[in-house]
Amino acid sequence: MNILQLTSKSDVIGISASTLCLIHCIATPFLFVAQAELLGGTESHPFWWGLLDIAFLLVSYFAVWWSASNTTKTWVPYALWISWGFLSLIVLNEKFELMRLPEQLIYIPTVCLIIFHLYNRKYHDCSEEQCELDKN
Repeated sequence: MNILQLTSKSDVIGISASTLCLIHCIATPFLFVAQAELLGGTESHPFWWGLLDIAFLLVSYFAVWWSASNTTKTWVPYALWISWGFLSLIVLNEKFELMRLPEQLIYIPTVCLIIFHLYNRKYHDCSEEQCELDKN
């Protein structure tokens, strides 16, 4: 398997993880409102639901790491890491309740990760030898 195939797969994994994370973030308020109505106003959520945030963050970390270390575009690694860093800060802030942030803020880095992985997947079209030449 050559470098291009692995990078393309890491971008697909990154796109998938970010998209699932986005769906998770959009669905959460609706699911908990429905659950609260069914349970008579309690605002608890299952423990495993909160672990999904960390799982998406870990999967996206490895996808960003692999894509960023194997891209030929010099700005893409910075864009991926800044987006992932912003996402991780928001998720960790939500877990530890460090400061009050709007819930919708999480959509920005998530959508950015999807866009940057899509861009990297589309424009990372070099042969293995050409990739090595571009990096030097």
